[in-house]
Amino acid sequence: MHQPDLVAPAPQPPVMPATGQVAGSGPQRWQVRITDGKFHWYDLLAGFPDKPDFREPIGRYLRRMQFDLEAANERPLLYCVVTRPRMRYDPSRATQWGFFSLKLTVPLLSGAHATRDSVTVELKPPFGATVKKPSVILTENFLNLNWGGVIEVLSVHDLLMQYVHDRKLASQVLHVGQTLDPEGRLAKGRLPAVQRLRQQHSEHSDTLVLVLQPEITASSPDGDPADLAGNQIPDVAAALARIRMDVLEAALICYFEGPTPAGRYGEEKERRRNRLQEVQQAWELDTLEVAVELEAGGSYRYLASEHVAVARRHLFRCKLADGCVSVAKLPQPPTA
Repeated sequence: MHQPDLVAPAPQPPVMPATGQVAGSGPQRWQVRITDGKFHWYDLLAGFPDKPDFREPIGRYLRRMQFDLEAANERPLLYCVVTRPRMRYDPSRATQWGFFSLKLTVPLLSGAHATRDSVTVELKPPFGATVKKPSVILTENFLNLNWGGVIEVLSVHDLLMQYVHDRKLASQVLHVGQTLDPEGRLAKGRLPAVQRLRQQHSEHSDTLVLVLQPEITASSPDGDPADLAGNQIPDVAAALARIRMDVLEAALICYFEGPTPAGRYGEEKERRRNRLQEVQQAWELDTLEVAVELEAGGSYRYLASEHVAVARRHLFRCKLADGCVSVAKLPQPPTA
């Protein structure tokens, strides 16, 4: 016997954003962890030829850097433009070896006034090395270590990132952006926003690009929308990843660059505001909590900006309202 009053109401279909993703039901909260980041010395990209010579070690080094950034240009990742105190090798002075060890003292010129300095590091033989102690060639930007079976090339910033030393200077974040760019301008040293910042700071600072790979976990009554069947289609999944990067980019801009970031023009601000309004309405995004703590990079992992104090770990909560992001810093959890 048919009893309409006993039939359960049909479930409401999930919200479908304009771009075709399945948003799920109910408000969402995002947890964001950024632990994976890689620094690239942007001055080398902007100051060298488009096609470095693969026949010599420095050319191969530069081309590998371009390959890394070209791969990032094809993915929706984030990057930060970072400045560091100007640092160069000093070829006019000799390197010095420690007795019965691989401790190498490398002469440096630091700061805008090229003050004489040095750093001592304990080298680690790379895979394929056939000699116990490498021969050393020093140029202004590069240290060449010939280990017999392999030649290792280290820029001055590579040396300070990879080896233990007593310098604890922070990396100053100036600008946040997204890597996804079909034209690959970041890898070619031709991205206008980054070029402007490099020109402004080139007299006293080195400009680096820090590429970040976030991990985003969303929670809602339906779980993480990324796990829903409708969002597993490759094109839909890629569009969802871009949405999440748009929101996270806006959050990091507000955190590192402040509520009214300099150098952001009206058209860009309006486009971002409209985008955030669409996301908030379609996805019912409530809050997102962001933790930035890089695992690699040595002392370079300490990040700061004009609006943020120096810290190894940055923890903050964001809310969206009317296409704008508000940021509140969170207390650091106790260390073990």
